[in-house]
Amino acid sequence: MSDGVAGHYRLRAASEVGKPNTMILSLLLVLTSSLLGVSGQILLKMGMDRLGTLELSGLPALAQTVAQVFTTPVVLLGFGCYGVSSIVWLVVLSRLDVSLAYPLLALNFILVPLFAWLILGEQVPSLRWVGVGIVVVGVTIISRT
Repeated sequence: MSDGVAGHYRLRAASEVGKPNTMILSLLLVLTSSLLGVSGQILLKMGMDRLGTLELSGLPALAQTVAQVFTTPVVLLGFGCYGVSSIVWLVVLSRLDVSLAYPLLALNFILVPLFAWLILGEQVPSLRWVGVGIVVVGVTIISRT
């Protein structure tokens, strides 16, 4: 990077990220992006559960599968959530260093099993919850740096 570009990033990090209100808003945007992404994942799963196992054996089956997937409203809504999540994520990246912002997406590893259990009724084994707890500790540490 040239000095001008590197200087821009140092200046932004020092002048914006350190302000409490800016950081709180940025963290809320990360949470919003994460929740939208997780909602998209849950909606995609709900849509695929309705469709059943997809067959990908040959071109006709692939065409039928694509038609089924892209005409299922819940799947389309899931993709929509992902799209909006991506737009919010662009706002996050404009405000935070990627070295801080991206690890915070580990929230997804917490929220997906939680929502899958609450909304989809999936059985989440105890050992998986232990792993989720470890991720919570990691996200907490990262968010405080």
